[in-house]
Amino acid sequence: MFRGATSLNMDVKGRLAVPAKHRDALQAQCAGHLVLTVHPHRCLLMYPQPAWEPIQAKMMALSSFDKQSSMLQRLLVGHAEDIELDSAGRLLISPVLRDFAGLEKQAMLVGQGSHFELWNMEAWRAQLERVMSAEDMVLPTELEGFSL
Repeated sequence: MFRGATSLNMDVKGRLAVPAKHRDALQAQCAGHLVLTVHPHRCLLMYPQPAWEPIQAKMMALSSFDKQSSMLQRLLVGHAEDIELDSAGRLLISPVLRDFAGLEKQAMLVGQGSHFELWNMEAWRAQLERVMSAEDMVLPTELEGFSL
């Protein structure tokens, strides 16, 4: 279970050091084998490889003749890259994925339970601002009656 938001610094080669608590969990869960892909919100999604495989299978089971399905397949599966934690616990983010998400020196790694989101710092702040300024936040029907 991946939780929490962590500010990370990317080096000039495009490497990010994964926090130790997540690094240990990723080593235990998938031996450091990950899949990194894009999200329509202009962030990256990072999955342990075993968690990604059923998602990819579902995506590829969709009809390639359906316009929306094929667009999602191109986006999510077409950009998916297999990556590995190096011996120092770092990830190398390809130039294509860095460009898509606008990743620069500072990034945010945000745990989402089964996976992570990786955000450009300014885009992350803008995302939080949109959430915090929503006067009439409409919750999905699945959350009716939900309380914290």
